[in-house]
Amino acid sequence: MANEIPIRGESIRLGQLLKLAGIIDSGSEVKALLAVQPALVNGQSEDRRGRQLHVGDTVVIGEHELYITGIVS
Repeated sequence: MANEIPIRGESIRLGQLLKLAGIIDSGSEVKALLAVQPALVNGQSEDRRGRQLHVGDTVVIGEHELYITGIVS
């Protein structure tokens, strides 16, 4: 089952999402992680840390599955 990750606004970059989800500790770790383990964004391989993600997107990296949700104001 995917972990739901709420975001503010309409989008978030892949690197920011991985940090928010606690998969990495700092933004500087993203590039190295994606070099050895590309993420799957909505089922497609992705290695760009700046990839824009939106509410409803699903990201799988390693054993982590993340589902992006919005914050209700």
